[in-house]
Amino acid sequence: MQSKKLGLYQVLRVLLCASLAFGLVLPSYAEIRDPEEYFFHHGFGDLQEEVENARDEGQEYIMVMVELSDCPWCERMKTLILNRSEVQDYYRERFRNLMINVESENPLTNFDGEEYTEHDFAVDLHRVRASPEFLFFDLNGELVTRFLGVLKGPDEFLLLGEFIADEHYKESDFTSFKRARQAGS
Repeated sequence: MQSKKLGLYQVLRVLLCASLAFGLVLPSYAEIRDPEEYFFHHGFGDLQEEVENARDEGQEYIMVMVELSDCPWCERMKTLILNRSEVQDYYRERFRNLMINVESENPLTNFDGEEYTEHDFAVDLHRVRASPEFLFFDLNGELVTRFLGVLKGPDEFLLLGEFIADEHYKESDFTSFKRARQAGS
């Protein structure tokens, strides 16, 4: 009789270990969703229209991610940060999230109604020199801040969103804001 109990115990232990290894028992930190569908808003290249859409949806800022084809850092942002449901939900509530490609010749109407290509908007007008670069605009089309590069993880990207949405950019730069926040934690 004791050997049956031991056998059952061993089977349960193996099942528990296997389910933990495959993530079947513990819930994940956040749902993983396609950033193309759940993070970015898809417009038709008219930033004036995007401002109106942002106002209609109660968003106060336009966030433009400038990417480069085959950019490993852009892909890293999409697969490790922008695909997280908590990031997507936070940003979509507060920002109109757009993406342009620095190599693209697709037409883009600027906030003032002038026509550019995505390339000219990024490189000539906003001096983007590397990717990814995140440009944050208010609803008047004024660039309020920018962030170049990859963030460490979802929490840091959420902190960047808070930095913009709560207008901390008016008093500080992001690095100082982040240090102050970490010191207060």
